[in-house]
Amino acid sequence: MKKTLLMFALAAVTAMAGEWKGTISDAKCGAKHADASEKSMNCVKGCVKGGSAAVFVTEDGKVLKIHNADAVTEHLGHKVTITGKVDGDSVHVESVKM
Repeated sequence: MKKTLLMFALAAVTAMAGEWKGTISDAKCGAKHADASEKSMNCVKGCVKGGSAAVFVTEDGKVLKIHNADAVTEHLGHKVTITGKVDGDSVHVESVKM
């Protein structure tokens, strides 16, 4: 029982909390829209409206899925700073600043 609890505790610690700068893009285009130009913003909004998932592109070009995409709908295509928890290739967004 103690070993099982310890394993769950260690698994919970693997999620990294922090703050990152980057761009909100879409899964179809990913890092192509990291420049946050007006053209890129319009494309991201169109792709998300068409069903593509919103993603977060870090400053170093890593593309992360967003667990709670509703937290970023007002920031599609924008350069932002997010606070949240990264777990593998996904992020749970707690707050977004422009």
